[in-house]
Amino acid sequence: MTATSVSPVEDRPAADAPLLQIRDLEITFTTSSGPVKGVRSANLEVYPGETVAIVGESGSGKSTTAMSIAHLLPSNGRITGGSVIFEGRDITHASEKEIRALRGNHVGLVPQDPMSNLNPMWRVGTQIKEALVANGVAKGAEAKARTVELLQEAGLSDAGRRAEQYPHEFSGGMKQRALIAMGLAARPTLLVADEPTSALDVTVQQQILDHLDTLTGELGVAVLLITHDLGLAAERAQHLVVMYKGRVVESGPALELLQNPQHPYTKRLIAAAPSLASRRLVSASERAQVREQAQLHAHEHEPEDSGTDHVIEVENLTKVFPIRGAVPWKSTPFTAVDDVSFAIERGTTTAIVGESGSGKSTVAQMVLRLLEPTEGRVLFEGKDVTAYKGAELKTLRRRVQPIFQNPYGTLDPMYSIFRTIEEPMRIHGIGDAKSREAKVRDLLDKVALPSTMMRRFPNELSGGQRQRIAIARALALDPEVVICDEAVSALDVLVQAQVLELLNDLQAELGLSYLFITHDLAVVRQIADNTLVMEKGKVVEQGTTDEVFHAPQQDYTKRLLAAIPGGDIPLAGSETIEVTAPVGEADEEKAEGADLPEEGEGPVDPFAAAGRA
Repeated sequence: MTATSVSPVEDRPAADAPLLQIRDLEITFTTSSGPVKGVRSANLEVYPGETVAIVGESGSGKSTTAMSIAHLLPSNGRITGGSVIFEGRDITHASEKEIRALRGNHVGLVPQDPMSNLNPMWRVGTQIKEALVANGVAKGAEAKARTVELLQEAGLSDAGRRAEQYPHEFSGGMKQRALIAMGLAARPTLLVADEPTSALDVTVQQQILDHLDTLTGELGVAVLLITHDLGLAAERAQHLVVMYKGRVVESGPALELLQNPQHPYTKRLIAAAPSLASRRLVSASERAQVREQAQLHAHEHEPEDSGTDHVIEVENLTKVFPIRGAVPWKSTPFTAVDDVSFAIERGTTTAIVGESGSGKSTVAQMVLRLLEPTEGRVLFEGKDVTAYKGAELKTLRRRVQPIFQNPYGTLDPMYSIFRTIEEPMRIHGIGDAKSREAKVRDLLDKVALPSTMMRRFPNELSGGQRQRIAIARALALDPEVVICDEAVSALDVLVQAQVLELLNDLQAELGLSYLFITHDLAVVRQIADNTLVMEKGKVVEQGTTDEVFHAPQQDYTKRLLAAIPGGDIPLAGSETIEVTAPVGEADEEKAEGADLPEEGEGPVDPFAAAGRA
């Protein structure tokens, strides 16, 4: 596979020499089936003060390449070819002492997941102070004072009090700010930011990245940004590097690469990126067919006298939680959902969007009867289900199914894929063993997975495959309504696009109705017919998706739309890009790409290869 370069030298910052040079880098992992190359002949440069983004799907080698700079590869990974030159020195095979001196003081790191990269047993300030002491920046009272300054720099108000708090007392955005403070504590010349905002909603993401831009700009720090979000990369980086199966397949100035991509894989990334898309996945004629099929499907269960085309109606839904204060026996009421009303038409998709904490997931849980409403009603096919118990509630569970956010946490690791999908049918007494096995095979076929997958376990599957299994499980009981709670937010852009296409195809085939909960308005644009916008527990705007996107009425909605990364970046031919041919060499990955690599080929998950969960 030949890399395509569209980067004239004069477009790079004026400097005597690059800060970082990676030349023909090869990284090999030792696995039970033999050596696997995770990175192959990779080349990139970062100049002082420049932001370079590496983009690509999960397993493309982007994080592995970045982690090799500071020798942070898993124990089974090693550099087997090429060189890493930092500040003019070859550090490819530097000693452990030299690498320890490099980390923190010269190369800082902002890791991917703010929820799991802070020690829950230590105060946040203690963890930042540790970074200062370990890098010889400060100690004692000076380190404590500097910790407060760093948290202030990272945009946290009341930093002195925040330093004494534990990670569980921080929101996701606050945790990410703390990690940024830690990464910049020793004033490095290069900051490696590995998916720094993937777990955050768009407005918090924008705040974090704006602040990171300000800090690195003031300090003159170069940034190597690792992301699967092409829109975010285009908006924040001067230079893009596209990786596929361990190789750099294209690189160049961000806007030029987006508007004139040369490699088929880059074209496919651009075509799939929801942050850059502007059209509904399903056409108007297909939508009419969906509704017709949905009406036929619904007649099996719909009472003859119902006279409604709404499968779900939510009326004045309110949820109040008691929040304990400083005095254990006293609590303060907190209204998470405040007088929410909407309806879902059969065979359509209604999306609820908003920032984290807006109440959208709480609404979904009340519709699913996982939470009891404080006030209001949920009607399913005209009947109030808020009082359902016993057999009635079990029937409702069969007809309204969820797909949750995290494909790594929603599948029981002790269950085979067959048992995972078959279990709902067994619980509801559907069919015998033979018919259930046939149903599992049919469901795997519907979600485009081979029947041989039945005997595997979740740890043997990629994230995209796991989410397909979760979808198959949700469809096992032939529901009429599927509630998707952030069902694609944990997936990279190409797998996300595949899952969204799958959901649309299943809706057309089975007449499903979706309630889609998400903080990503770019995804909403692709999947939803109607959209509700929630802020602080209230619905502040609702209408068709076209109305909400093209003529928003509320300032809050306008802010959410403006925060979509890369949303206003023009793309040459973005409406017509269509890649159906193989993106690599003829004997490599097939047209749309498999979720798992062929033996001896990338992409490879180094942590999975090391035997880690």
